[in-house]
Amino acid sequence: MFCPSGQHRGLRTNDAGLWHTQWPEASRRQSLVRDSRFSAGVLVAGLLPEAASGQERGKTVHNVVISGTGLYTPANSISNDELVASFNAYVQQYNVDNAEAIARGELEPLSESSSAFIEKASGIKSRFVIDKDGILDPQRMVPRIPERSNDEWGILCEMSVAAAQEALQRAGRSVEDIDGVIVACSNLQRPYPAVAIEVQAALGIKGWGYDMNVACSSATFGIQAATTAIQGGQARAILMVNPEICTGHLNFRDRDSHFIFGDAATAVILERADLATSAHQFEVVSTKLLTQFSNNIRNNFGFLNRAAEEGIGARDKLFVQEGRKVFKEVCPMVAELIAAHLAENQLEPTQVQRFWLHQANLNMNLLITRKLLGRDAEPHEAPVILDTYANTSSAGSVIALHKHQDDLPAGSLGVLSSFGAGYSIGSVILRKR
Repeated sequence: MFCPSGQHRGLRTNDAGLWHTQWPEASRRQSLVRDSRFSAGVLVAGLLPEAASGQERGKTVHNVVISGTGLYTPANSISNDELVASFNAYVQQYNVDNAEAIARGELEPLSESSSAFIEKASGIKSRFVIDKDGILDPQRMVPRIPERSNDEWGILCEMSVAAAQEALQRAGRSVEDIDGVIVACSNLQRPYPAVAIEVQAALGIKGWGYDMNVACSSATFGIQAATTAIQGGQARAILMVNPEICTGHLNFRDRDSHFIFGDAATAVILERADLATSAHQFEVVSTKLLTQFSNNIRNNFGFLNRAAEEGIGARDKLFVQEGRKVFKEVCPMVAELIAAHLAENQLEPTQVQRFWLHQANLNMNLLITRKLLGRDAEPHEAPVILDTYANTSSAGSVIALHKHQDDLPAGSLGVLSSFGAGYSIGSVILRKR
């Protein structure tokens, strides 16, 4: 049971026996739902179709808009052909070096990769990376990112600031207008101090900042957190950023995953609708979140590794997944969550002009939109950026939003959705203003 006020006031059950928190003071609702089908938590925040007229304790619940987005793209790109050449050189040398053990049946020979295999499996053709040379060196196959002193801004901070500056410009805002910073991403470079507070200092923002990690769903969860803070009057405007150096946790010597990730950073400005002046506004109609525990996507790297020397450098200290299980389990969950979210807001999937989906795998997105629409989506209905960016974790759906929004007319409906490790799924219904 969840009660934001710390009391049971306003709690009631619906006909299905699910707990909801009712907000009588305005046209907003926030609820935590326990659904036995998934043994998962679902958090919903957004507009009630039936607006309550009263207010409680004089509080105003503010409408929220996304008023600006920004993108940082690294200068270096690696094509599938380049990546495959490096991987195959490693495979050939491995098989030569281990020829006797392979002949005795003690080791399995490694198989080569191909650009055709990568594109068919994922839809990815290239990816942007922070460091190209280290990844493509068959003797290294790890990005080379020099350590910086504590007196320098960190690389995630640097990426965040670049994306934030474009978001601020599109929002027509300065740092003086921002009250909080949320860094929401999969791949934080340290436990503390929070990267968000570093970004806050680098930009000169007063107020507060914190980091959060919900893997690939971090951006939609970050949008929900920012929306709730603005609705409740804790901030006028919040900067939410997603700096992702995914190549740092990718095993470039694993044939099944060496092509999956790229690097990028995105930024989103959320603010009170009554204060927004941007020409790029999207009303946050509603948000809905879901988590369900799974080991099918996992990374066991962490500070406790040093306490178990036997596991240092093991395969599970980088990104690992059971890709087929993820595809089979996550796709229907995402489609069901988005459909339910739309239905809760008296909307049909066919009313949505654009789906900005998590950019992990083209086949996943094709299946999800097919389940929602009952047909194959047109390219403009579910834009794809993973062909050139690959999977940039939490940044992917925001890149799609950033690059494919300006053509939409006022009143257009869109759904921003991310999904990934956890499992975690986020859905944000947006309306162009």
